[in-house]
Formats: sequence, structure tokens, C-alpha cells
Amino acid sequence: MTGCGGGRGGAAHVQEGSATWYGNEFHGRTTASGERFDQNAMTAAHATYPFGTVVRIKNLRNGKTVDVRINDRGPLKRGRIIDLSKGAARKLDMIAAGVVPVRLEVLRWGGRGR
Repeated sequence: MTGCGGGRGGAAHVQEGSATWYGNEFHGRTTASGERFDQNAMTAAHATYPFGTVVRIKNLRNGKTVDVRINDRGPLKRGRIIDLSKGAARKLDMIAAGVVPVRLEVLRWGGRGR
């Protein structure tokens, strides 16, 4: 995992690590932010980023990117840095793999709690 920058007002915050996805069994359930989880939306779970934060995810295996909004907490498995909705995982072409190396870059910090 790597990071840089000065938080919300400074340079971009970047992390590298493993991403997973979640969907079917969680579709319609309430997320940690209070929203209903939509497996087809471009959303994700992160352990610390504030809700509403917009993050660009790059699949380091194939170079594909997607922008997601943080609306949940996770991932729950050690060594993983983000859990993506099924829709976001589809855009990154990672459904079959399940776990892929990614780079996260914060595009816009959210302001809705931690």
C-alpha cells in the first residue's frame, strides 16, 4: 500500500493493493452509509475513506479504469484495500478473477462521515 499527499486539500491520495467485488447476495441490503446497495451502481467499500469520496480504480492487470463512489465499509478480508460493486468490477473486467491488483486514486473527497 502506498500513499502520498496532504489529505483533502493537497495532492491526490493513492493506494495500491488487492481489490475484490461483492454483489448478488448483498443487493438491496443497507450499506454502512445508510444507502441501499445496488450491485450495478459504480460504488465501493473502503475502510477509511469518507462516504461520498470518488475514487478512480485502475486494474493493474489490464489497465482498465472505473470511477466509484464510496458508500460502504470494508473490505473485511486482510490484505485487500477495496471491495467494488459488481457493476464496477464488470467495467474492470475482473468478475472471473475475483481478486486483482489495483491502484486507487482519490478524485474528490466526500464529506459524509467515516
